Amino acid sequence: MKMVEDKIRKALEKVMDPELGVSIVDLGLIYDVRYEKGEAEVEMTLTSPGCPLAPEIDNKIKEALKNVTEIKKLRVELVWDPPWSRDLMSDELKAEFGV
Repeated sequence: MKMVEDKIRKALEKVMDPELGVSIVDLGLIYDVRYEKGEAEVEMTLTSPGCPLAPEIDNKIKEALKNVTEIKKLRVELVWDPPWSRDLMSDELKAEFGV
């Protein structure tokens, strides 16, 4: 299971936030990835609850994970607790944005 979860995370690194042009993983939007017996769940948030790009990001995630052949069923769960903050960004991205 851990290997498939790592594969999922790797695929998610290629999903870019359409507004900022950076990886949703580096941005800190992915909170958790779970996989068991063909079913995957991605728990994520957005930078703000009113983000108009939510459907686009959801589609990009589903597209990126099509190549993970172990996944038979995928669920992307949007959560707001804890709320997103700049603290969740990768150190590299913080440096790039001067945070």
